[in-house]
Amino acid sequence: MKTAKKIFGILIGNFILAFGIAAFVLPQGLITGGVTGISIVLRHYFDMDLNVAVWILDVVLFLMGAAVMGKKFALTVIVSTATFPMFLSILNNIPALQTMTQDRLLSAIYAGILMGLAIGIVIRQGASTGGMDIPPLILNKKFGIPVAFSLYVGDFIILLLQALFSDQEQILYGILMVLIYSFVLNYVLLMGEKKLQLIIISEKYSEIRKELLDQADVGATMIYIQTGYEKKDQQAILCVIAGRRLHEVSEIIKKTDPGAFFSVAQINEVKGRGFTMERKYLEKNPDKKQRQVIE
Repeated sequence: MKTAKKIFGILIGNFILAFGIAAFVLPQGLITGGVTGISIVLRHYFDMDLNVAVWILDVVLFLMGAAVMGKKFALTVIVSTATFPMFLSILNNIPALQTMTQDRLLSAIYAGILMGLAIGIVIRQGASTGGMDIPPLILNKKFGIPVAFSLYVGDFIILLLQALFSDQEQILYGILMVLIYSFVLNYVLLMGEKKLQLIIISEKYSEIRKELLDQADVGATMIYIQTGYEKKDQQAILCVIAGRRLHEVSEIIKKTDPGAFFSVAQINEVKGRGFTMERKYLEKNPDKKQRQVIE
């Protein structure tokens, strides 16, 4: 079931990526990176069919990656290698997509959003879109060249080759699209069920801990600290809660110790017991029915 869900996510991501390119990038002639960018260069200089070029490049790069990086790597990109060229080929032959809009600014914005969303979805499945992601990984393994550096250099060269035969607007809107795509990609990768992390410092830490466990059913972790001015050893409380529970927890803290100091920070994702795993309880005192939350 888990594997099927991942494959479905990879398929959705590759479909969205192909849709964004077919509907907004290619009709407006926007410059772009990756395999699609190289295929645009091959189409211009050698009159090569774009769909065929994408197929060939994806397969060649996949075989290179599988040979150098091994079977485990190949399994993470094989779905994208097989499906992205197919989706792009199908969508490229739908006339309605080619005339969806004639506005280059609108095309750059939507292409950037869709491409960033698509690649983010694929990466969150623990997979890769393959293509031009593969050479930087090979260079990193063989020569220790940083992946990010190779990616940027590769994309810069691909964009530069397209700039030689593109007009100024195509170049400027293409750069805008890349910026939007990068922003959306980062957002998608960090996107999760956001939580709040509280660190509570109080001389009444034991009472606050008890109230949080018993009254709010909130997990708590005790941290040994030393106060800055008096250099007094004591404990602080760390807990993670849903945003909607901040008021409730704050009231418990202030009621127990009005002078308590606590900070609140937003965290992007939480995994583990009590969040992505089922919450469990231990019976501390069966007679009094007291329970300790295990998170």
